[in-house]
Amino acid sequence: MVTPSFLWNVCKSSFTFGLIGLTISDRFASIVPVRGLSMSPTLNPHESTSLGLFTDDHVLVEKRCLTNYKFSHGDVVVFCSPSSYKEKHIKRITAMAGDWISVPYSYDAVKIPEGHCWVEGDNPTNSLDSRSFGPIPVGLIRGRVTHIMWPPQRVGKVDTRFPKDGECLVCYCIIIFL
Repeated sequence: MVTPSFLWNVCKSSFTFGLIGLTISDRFASIVPVRGLSMSPTLNPHESTSLGLFTDDHVLVEKRCLTNYKFSHGDVVVFCSPSSYKEKHIKRITAMAGDWISVPYSYDAVKIPEGHCWVEGDNPTNSLDSRSFGPIPVGLIRGRVTHIMWPPQRVGKVDTRFPKDGECLVCYCIIIFL
């Protein structure tokens, strides 16, 4: 016969270990929902519906990359908005410190300063990104997107290559001065 005190101890232990596991796992990785179409076709390639919670992509964000801030061209990252630290965005790194990038709708070129990167959505017509607010400090990055975890039919690795021409990404020339 199971006593009530035994059940209470099992519940307390399970709850405690669950909280510890959640705390530890959030330090190394987390699952984040993707809202909007700014990263389409890579993430959320479909129109959102009222069932967004069930149809929007949910991605695995690894945080080990934050120990040395090692990122590369093509990485999809989660970062805090430069204008509001409470807002989180998911975009692709298109230029790193030292790279030159042409500014859209202008003849100007911008050199990405040390400790910064240039991020853009894969769907430029529907993306608030560096073309609007400029290079972002790498200190605002909260992790790298590695896999799509939900919905089940889209589970898989997130590609670090840029989408092919004609797949919504407008390529801006990166000018490297020698």
